[in-house]
Amino acid sequence: MNILDAGATARALPFDALIEQMQTLFADGLVAPDRRHHTMPMQDEADATLLLMPAWTEQIGCVKVVTATPGNSARNLPAIAGSVLVFDRATGAHLALIDGAVATARRTAAASALGARYLAREDAKHLLIIGAGKVAAQLADAFRAGRPIETVRIWDLFPRAAEALAASLQNQGWNAEAVTDLSQAVPQADIISAATLATEPLLKGEWLQPGQHVDLIGAFTPAMREADDRALQRARLFVDTKFAAIEAGELKTPLETGVIAESDILGDLYALAQGKAMRNSPDEITLFKSVGNAVMDLAAAITATRRAEEEPRV
Repeated sequence: MNILDAGATARALPFDALIEQMQTLFADGLVAPDRRHHTMPMQDEADATLLLMPAWTEQIGCVKVVTATPGNSARNLPAIAGSVLVFDRATGAHLALIDGAVATARRTAAASALGARYLAREDAKHLLIIGAGKVAAQLADAFRAGRPIETVRIWDLFPRAAEALAASLQNQGWNAEAVTDLSQAVPQADIISAATLATEPLLKGEWLQPGQHVDLIGAFTPAMREADDRALQRARLFVDTKFAAIEAGELKTPLETGVIAESDILGDLYALAQGKAMRNSPDEITLFKSVGNAVMDLAAAITATRRAEEEPRV
């Protein structure tokens, strides 16, 4: 069994290959069981979450186990930890164990980039990232796999975190800069991607401009939100899977309060990848909400396992 640490997992998941594999699985209509999440109560900090996500094709399968611990930010530790076990579908033999945190961050960013392939304007050059964590660090490279991103701006509740991510991107050759005024940064962006653990909306609909694409990643439980009701009402709404309307506070709460209706959700990655949904005009605002599912993990598992098998062993 191949065991891929964080560095090996990242090298085995280049965004162009990962996005193409993900597009193939969604275009083929592959489905996976809904993920299971269990709340793990914590003392004197936000509760942690245990996520279990399986998926398989006729040839290969995987199961991901992830823990999300918001309190780790105060410990200077990553909030997300986990592993993906890859197995042979026919025999059940274990083929690989890949780093779950890296795989999750990269497949999450790849899903956003796949959504943007269909929903962001083709001339989108200015990316605003809200958040500065592990997923946020992947977004510039992911979006550039499908759009001509030239400028990256980063905003975070903790300015030093935004500055650190901007410096890291600058070292990679990016035109990147940390910003402190979100209300001023939003109207200037072509793509706005939020990857936070916010429980109260950070992005206000009144700031949005015609032609923008909004990508919401972070709110993966009913208690979390990154954008306010006005943002949802102004945009044409899309999701990664229909499960997002059940799982994410971003949609669940507005649906329950009547701010939006189920008919306002115009498509998911299956519809987008199969050409059944798309951006209709250059001036409309599009919004893509993702919570993640095991099909994305399987895309990462297939991509990483194939790459690992191709590398010569020492």
